[in-house]
Amino acid sequence: MLLEDNTIAYIVCVWLEKREIEGALMTWRGSIEHVASGQVKYITDLDELMRFIRPFLKVMGVDFAKRAG
Repeated sequence: MLLEDNTIAYIVCVWLEKREIEGALMTWRGSIEHVASGQVKYITDLDELMRFIRPFLKVMGVDFAKRAG
């Protein structure tokens, strides 16, 4: 089996965005792109990264129940 058979490439950009309101919490912003399909998701929460990646990993046969813990 080739390494490429088990590889998924993503381009991830994340940053903290300052708010114009003094004292307001900064907000995560970013994007993640699945390189093979060109599908892009814009995010405001870092947990969205895993929600975007998980379906691609499931197609590869990753069993998340066995990896927990």
